[in-house]
Amino acid sequence: MCGIAGIFLNSASSKESLVSVITNMTNSLHHRGPDDTGIWNNNEEGIALGHKRLSILDLSNMGAQPMYTKNNRYTIVYNGEIYNYKELQKELEQFNQIKWNGTSDTEVALAAIEYRGIETAVSKFVGMFAFALWDNEERLLHLVRDRMGIKPLYWSMKDNSFIFGSELKSLMTSKKCDFKIDKKSLSLFMKYKYVPCPSTIFKNVYQLEPATILTIDKNKNIKKTKYWNLTEVARSGLEYANINKPSLDKEIFDLIESAVKCRLVSDTPIGAFLSGGIDSSAVVALMQKNNSLPVNTFSMGFSIDSYDESEYAREVAQYLGTNHTEYILEPRDAINLIPNLPKIYDEPFSDSSQIPTYLLSKLTSKNVKVALSGDGGDEVFGGYNRYLYADKYSDKFNKMPLWLQKSLQN
Repeated sequence: MCGIAGIFLNSASSKESLVSVITNMTNSLHHRGPDDTGIWNNNEEGIALGHKRLSILDLSNMGAQPMYTKNNRYTIVYNGEIYNYKELQKELEQFNQIKWNGTSDTEVALAAIEYRGIETAVSKFVGMFAFALWDNEERLLHLVRDRMGIKPLYWSMKDNSFIFGSELKSLMTSKKCDFKIDKKSLSLFMKYKYVPCPSTIFKNVYQLEPATILTIDKNKNIKKTKYWNLTEVARSGLEYANINKPSLDKEIFDLIESAVKCRLVSDTPIGAFLSGGIDSSAVVALMQKNNSLPVNTFSMGFSIDSYDESEYAREVAQYLGTNHTEYILEPRDAINLIPNLPKIYDEPFSDSSQIPTYLLSKLTSKNVKVALSGDGGDEVFGGYNRYLYADKYSDKFNKMPLWLQKSLQN
C-alpha cells in the first residue's frame, strides 16, 4: 500500500506554509510507504499533494509520485493497484502515439484519464485504488475511490480549507479540523460495531464512498459522481445466474482463478495469508497452480489450544508444497499491542481479528511486500451461518406487521 494526502486552501498560500502542512501530513503516513516520499505544490492555487510510496510495480524513479502528464495538465497521487493496466495500456497504444516513461500502472491510469476523461477511464479500471487528481486547466481537484472501497480515503472541509488523506491521522496532523467525537457516529458504532461509510467517528470528517468521484472547484463547491453501482450489478447477476445455472460452477472457478492470476503481477515478492479455511486455501492453491516456485505462505497460531487452528494451515501448506512460515501468538503479544490500537486503526471497530491480523501483517512484511488473503469470501459466497438463517427466516419476517419489523430492526 501507499499513502496519499493533500490540502486545497481557500486562497493562494506561501510556499513555506503549504509545504510545511503537506510535509507533516505525508510524513504521518510513513508506515504505508517507506520506500519514497514525494511532495508537489501550487502556491497560486493553494493546493499541495503528498505521497508515500511502497514500490510494487516499476521500482525505478519512473514510478515515483506525484506523477504528471507531459503537458502538466494533470498531477496524480495514487494508492493501490490497477490489475488490468496492461490491457488498458494496449488499448491506449492502438489509438494514441504514446511514449511511456516507465512500467507502472500509475502512468497508465494517468494516460487513460488524459485521453478518455476521468469518468470513462475510471469505469474501466479493475483493481483497488484511491487517488487524487489535480486538473490544472479546469482548476479542479478530483478524489476517486475503487468500486468496493477497498482502499481508504478520508476528507474534511473547514473554513473553505479542504483536506484529505489515506488515514485519519494525516488529517489530524494538518491541524485544520477540530476532531470532536460525533455522537451520531458513536451510536452507529454501538449498533453496527464499526462506523459505516460515509461517516467517521469525528464530526465533519468523512469517508469517500466506494465507486465515487468527488470533485471540488476553486470556490470549494463539491460534486459527487457514482461511476459504478453494486446494486445494479447484483441484480443483473441474479438474472444471469437464473439463465445460465448449468455453467456457473466452471465460470465461478475461472473468475476466481483470473482474479488471483492478475494479482500475481509484481516486481517484488508476493505471499499469502493462510488460515487453513476454504477461502485462503483456495486462493493459495490457485497461486501455487500459476507459480513455478513455491508460494510464500504465512499463518498465525495461538499458544492456547482452544483458539489454535494453525494445524489446518500447516496441512494445506504441506499438501500444496508452499514455503510456509508460522507465527505463534502469545497472550502477552496481544496485551502489549492493545494500547497502540487507536494509533493503528484511527477509529474504533469491533473485530477480534484486528490484533492477530496486524501482528501477522507486521511479521509477513519482513519477507514480502504483497500478501493475498481469503478475506471477503464468506461475504461473497454466504459462508456464515447467519446468511443461512437470514434466508430461512426472511419470509417470516416480511409477513410480520410493519410496526413489528421496524421495532426488531431497531
